[in-house]
Amino acid sequence: MSKITRRDFINGTLMATGASMLPFGASSHAVLAALEPSYYPPALTGLRGDNVESYTDAHSKALARKSSWGTVTDLREEYDLIVVGGGISGLSAAFFYQQKHGKDKRVLILDTHADFGGQCARNEHTFGDATRVMFGGSQTIVSPHARSQTTLKLLKDLGIDLDRLKAGFDVDFYKRHNLRGVTYFNKRKFGEDKVVKHPFCCYQRFVEGLQRPELSHEEAVKQTPLSDRGKEQLLRVLKGGVHLLDVPQEKLEEYINTHSYFDYLKNTLGVDDPGVLEMARNSCIDNLGEGADVTTIADALSTGGLGFDPAMLKDVMGEKAYKTYIKEHGYIMVDEDPYVHHFPDGNASLTRLLVRKMIPNVGPGNSFEDIVLSKFDYSELDKSSNIVRLRLNSTAVKVTHDGDPENSKGVFVNYIHDKKAYQVKGKGVVMACYNVMIPHIVPNLPEEQATALSRTMRIPLFYTTVGLRNWRAMKVMEIGVAISPGNMHQAVLMDFPVSLGGHNCTKGPDDPCTILMVGCPYGDTVGAPPIEQFREARFKMLSLQFEDYEKEIREHLTGMLPKESFDFDRDVASITVNRWSHGYGYRGTALFDSDLSDMVTKGRKPFGRITIANIDSGMSSYIHVAIDQAWRAVKELG
Repeated sequence: MSKITRRDFINGTLMATGASMLPFGASSHAVLAALEPSYYPPALTGLRGDNVESYTDAHSKALARKSSWGTVTDLREEYDLIVVGGGISGLSAAFFYQQKHGKDKRVLILDTHADFGGQCARNEHTFGDATRVMFGGSQTIVSPHARSQTTLKLLKDLGIDLDRLKAGFDVDFYKRHNLRGVTYFNKRKFGEDKVVKHPFCCYQRFVEGLQRPELSHEEAVKQTPLSDRGKEQLLRVLKGGVHLLDVPQEKLEEYINTHSYFDYLKNTLGVDDPGVLEMARNSCIDNLGEGADVTTIADALSTGGLGFDPAMLKDVMGEKAYKTYIKEHGYIMVDEDPYVHHFPDGNASLTRLLVRKMIPNVGPGNSFEDIVLSKFDYSELDKSSNIVRLRLNSTAVKVTHDGDPENSKGVFVNYIHDKKAYQVKGKGVVMACYNVMIPHIVPNLPEEQATALSRTMRIPLFYTTVGLRNWRAMKVMEIGVAISPGNMHQAVLMDFPVSLGGHNCTKGPDDPCTILMVGCPYGDTVGAPPIEQFREARFKMLSLQFEDYEKEIREHLTGMLPKESFDFDRDVASITVNRWSHGYGYRGTALFDSDLSDMVTKGRKPFGRITIANIDSGMSSYIHVAIDQAWRAVKELG
C-alpha cells in the first residue's frame, strides 16, 4: 500500500472516533469543544459513511438484543422536540417544527454518525493549498420543479435559487474535453483489460452534456472481449426493446411492471452468454440499487438497463401517467428538468443550510452560494446556549412515553455516547432514523405497526471519491463515465462540472479533480430474492477493510487507464470510501415484496407523542420524499 493511502486510512479511522477517546462530562458541548479545531468530519478520508462506531450500538440493540449499557445518567435536559436522526429528514423536521411553533422552541437532534446529514455527505480532498469538495452520497435535487409545495417552500426558505443553481453546471464541459460514456472490461472477469468507447447501457444518460458514442453498435460490439456468441447476443440486446414483446399496446404498461427484465433477456431475446448477462445485471447500478437480475422490465427501462433507452418510458406509459410517475417518484432522466441542480458537495449543502439556519454561529455566510465554502465549527453544534442543539456520535437505544402513550405529556430518550448511557426528555419525538430500528427502540408499539416497520429495507451501496492530482489519463481515454461490469465499483464518473459560491470545477486535465466510483454490491446467487441479496452484500461490504477497497481501486484504475498517463502512487492523492450499509430505500416490485407499500403506510402511523419520518416512510431515495415525510411527522405531533 502506498504511503498516502496508509496515511488516509489512519486519519479516516482515528479522527472519526475522536469524540470516543475523550471523557464525557455532563454536557456533550464539552466533548465537541475539546475537539476543536481538529474535529472536522468532511476532511476525513479512509472509511466513512456508516463508520463502525455509527452502527456498533445499534447492532448491539437490534441483533444482540442488548438492553443495558450500565447506569443511565439523567442529563436533566428537556426540549420541546427531540429528533432521532440528523439526516435531511431529521434536520427538516427540526426546521419545520420551529417554523410551526416558534423559533424559541428548544430542539435536540441526535445522530449516531460522526457527521450530520446522513447520506447527504460532504467529502473534501486537499491538494496542497487547494481543496475540492465532493458528494459522498446524495447528489442532486431531482426534477425540482415537479416537487411538492412543501419541498419548494423549504428550498425557498433556504434561499436557493434553482435557476442560479442550474446555471452553475457547465453543460459544455464534456463536449469541450470530448468526454463520453465508455465500458471497461477487466482482465479478471473478461480475460483482458479493454476499454470500448461505448457505454452499451443508458445508465449514464442522466449526465447532462456527456458526449454520445461515435461508434455504432456493430463497431463497438466487435471491440469487446466477449466470445463470438456473446457478441452476437449483445448486439441482439442492443437492437431489442419493448416493441419485441408480443403484448397489445393497451396492456403493455401493466406487462412491463409485472414481468422480469432477465426473463425478457433470456426468453424473448434468447440471451444465455454469461458475459452479456453480467453486463446486464450491472447496467442500472445506483439508478436502481438492486441488481437488474431481480427487477421488472419497467424498472430496467426507466434506469437505463442494457438494451433500453429511458426515453421510451413516456411512450409506454402515456403523457399523463408519465407526469404522475415523475411527480410521485422523481426521475433522473427528465429532459425538461435535467439532472443539473447540483451543489459541488451534492445535497450536503442542503443539510448545511438547514444547520446554519438553526445554529447561525456554526459557520459564516448568509446565502445559498456561500454555503459551499463556509467552514463549519463543529464545536458550535451542541452548545448549551443554543435553542437548537445537534449532538453527534449519539445512538438512541430507548424511546418511551412518560405515561400512557395516548395521554402522555412527554417522551424519554436514552442514547449511547462513548459506551455510556444518557437520558433526555422531550414533549415530542420525531423518529427520523432507519425505520427498521424503531421497533427495537420504541417498546410497546402496536404489533401490526412493529411488524410493518420491521419490513423496512435499505439497499447497500458505496460511493468512493478519489482525489486525482491530474486527470490526463481520463482525458486520453475520453472517460466521462466508465461502466465497469466486472468490478466492485460498477461505474467511474468525472465529478459533475459545477462552479458555485467561489468553488470552481476542474478546468483542464492538468488540474486536480475528484472522481466518483459507484458500487452497488449484489449477492452471489443471480436471481435470489433482493432482500436476501442485500443482507449478503451488506455483510460482505462491512467485512472489508480499507486496504481491500484500496486494492480494488488500484487494480481498477490501473487496468482501465493507460500506463503512459497514469501511475496510481503518483496521481492518486486521497481516497474516501463512503459505505452506506443501509443506503437507498427499497420499494419492492410486483416480482418481490409487492406488499411493501402497505407496510409503509402502517409503519409510519403516529404513536402517542412519537411520530415517524425519513425516506423509509415514503419508499424512496430522493430528498424531496425525506422532506415531505418530515413535514407530515411534524404536523402529526400537533
